[in-house]
Amino acid sequence: MSNRLSTENSLYLQQHASNPVEWYPWGQEAIKAAETSGKPLLVSIGYSACHWCHVMAHESFEDEYIAGIMNKHFICVKVDREERPDIDQIYMEAVEMIQQQGGWPLNVFCLPDGRPFFGGTYFPPEDRGQGLIPWPQICMRIADFYKRSKGELIENAEAIQKNILAGTQAASTGGASSDWNPQCLLEAAQGICGNHDDQYGGFGEAPKFPPSMSLNFLRALYPSVEPSLAARIDEVSHITLRAMAHGGLFDQFGGGFARYSVDAYWLIPHFEKMLYDNALLIDAYTRAWLDTQDPLYAAVVEETIGWIDREMSAPEGGFYAALDADSEGEEGRYYVWTPEQVDSVLGPSLARELRAAYNITGEGNFEHGKSNPALVEEDFAVRFKLADARRQLREHREAERVPPGKDTKINNAWNSMMIRALADAGFYFDRPKWTQRARKAIDFLWSELVTETSKGIQLKAVYYESGGANVDAFLHDYALLAEACLAVASKIDWIEPGASAIYQARAQACVDQAMQYFADEHSIGYYFTAEGAETPVARRKEWFDNATPSGNSVMLHALSGLHALTGDGRYAAELEATLPAYADYAGKVAAGVAHGLEAAATYQSGVAVIKVGVDVDMNALRKALAAKAWRRTFVQQSMDLSPNQIQVCLGTQCLAAEDDLATAMLLM
Repeated sequence: MSNRLSTENSLYLQQHASNPVEWYPWGQEAIKAAETSGKPLLVSIGYSACHWCHVMAHESFEDEYIAGIMNKHFICVKVDREERPDIDQIYMEAVEMIQQQGGWPLNVFCLPDGRPFFGGTYFPPEDRGQGLIPWPQICMRIADFYKRSKGELIENAEAIQKNILAGTQAASTGGASSDWNPQCLLEAAQGICGNHDDQYGGFGEAPKFPPSMSLNFLRALYPSVEPSLAARIDEVSHITLRAMAHGGLFDQFGGGFARYSVDAYWLIPHFEKMLYDNALLIDAYTRAWLDTQDPLYAAVVEETIGWIDREMSAPEGGFYAALDADSEGEEGRYYVWTPEQVDSVLGPSLARELRAAYNITGEGNFEHGKSNPALVEEDFAVRFKLADARRQLREHREAERVPPGKDTKINNAWNSMMIRALADAGFYFDRPKWTQRARKAIDFLWSELVTETSKGIQLKAVYYESGGANVDAFLHDYALLAEACLAVASKIDWIEPGASAIYQARAQACVDQAMQYFADEHSIGYYFTAEGAETPVARRKEWFDNATPSGNSVMLHALSGLHALTGDGRYAAELEATLPAYADYAGKVAAGVAHGLEAAATYQSGVAVIKVGVDVDMNALRKALAAKAWRRTFVQQSMDLSPNQIQVCLGTQCLAAEDDLATAMLLM
């Protein structure tokens, strides 16, 4: 028997549609049911690729007895955090306040009006001696306490609400207790580099997440720093990028990266694959390749985009959201191997060579004696030689194994990140199909998620193949779509001269609308939700990057790009007014605001706009730029120049036009 989730589009909600729990989707129907019944709300938040979300669902939400307790005492609400990040943000902050930690699944107990009074993450179905209260027990305790001492829980909810509001107010200006100074960027870079794990790469201890935004900030700052810091940035970047490329975080046979490593060595990942991680990593490896021409980095980009093409591309043009960590009820089952399995596909001689290169042993490095492949061979020539063997193993697993579940939701923000990565990678690696693929995707998003009116545009956050566009967009949706449009505008004239104007105009429409919908009239920065949107507890600003860049940090990138292209002082004024929000954060928690710091670094060094006449050899220009260190660069054909002229503009300064490509490139 299905519940109210059976008509929802979200895969995560559909995964719970046959639970005996009488789930509601988030909305006024659930709030009214709680207020009418006098029951508290139980809000459970997760996402489709979340391993521990599946575990708790199987153990508790599929159990008739436990579901009966939940139904009797609560109005139960399921939320897909990828569909409603605004709801997730508020309740995550509440749980972190209560428990000093958060994560998913996120389970929050609330008053009927949605204000939280208690919550946590994963709860087991029975006492397992781990110090975690069993889920049915916690439900009954809270239900009983709500009946006997409701006043105390109301006081809890009011205290949590006041703390969230106070935190929101305190964070309204970010870390702007002092003026912005370019020195902040140097302090930030030194702080990030000081936290690097020089033995295994990455930052901190296990679990380790791909630090793409920190690496991209360091790369953006690299050209302008003194030699010792530049050398340190090189060391940090390449230790980490090589470690991830060699490790089990990277799908060595199929391409693409998993969400994070559970160990310090990048060996065993949490096997879910997310679109956004891979978009950020394509960026990071493309930029690193420009500096080093390391063939390993080029291979990682090509194989990751190959995976995107095979498994994550929707026929209409967008990109799917995620692959699950689990298949056939086991995490990682699709990706791990025994020596015998490898031998059966490749034959003993070739298998022996591959097993040695990828550390597939009889003992195994994962569960049940199986191995997650990791490249232990340092010689790239060996990796190159084994390309066909890897292909055979990939095709075998595709043909013979049950694949992980796929979330076919098309998330606007994540698609925009992938579009940006593909547009640049296609240009620098001379792969026009990649840049064309980015263009196809941005045209799809604009067609399906954007409504153009006489007053501007309205944007939706997600698209479902069966249900169309859904959920009013948030700040990061507008900002990242603007960035995607700018990325396509920056390189599309290489393929179709003059086409950049379309995408520049779209970027401007996104940013202008965001400045209207999300602005704070009384302070700097932008709210996450539009004015008038329904939000539980508080309307918040997002300064810190999480798995994806914060909306405010992306706005800085979009503003700097549009200022470079248009010269419109509004965009520079907005950017410069917002930069002080990052002043304190740069010194104290630089890695947490790295995407914003990257925007500040590119703005400080000057965004490059290269204008070319109609007869300039675009392929020669592309080749010349691919031989240089990464810099944020727009290439646009201009009818204002004579046919063979090239003009380089850096920041607010346009240099004299040149007739010789080599001379013009010396100015970069």
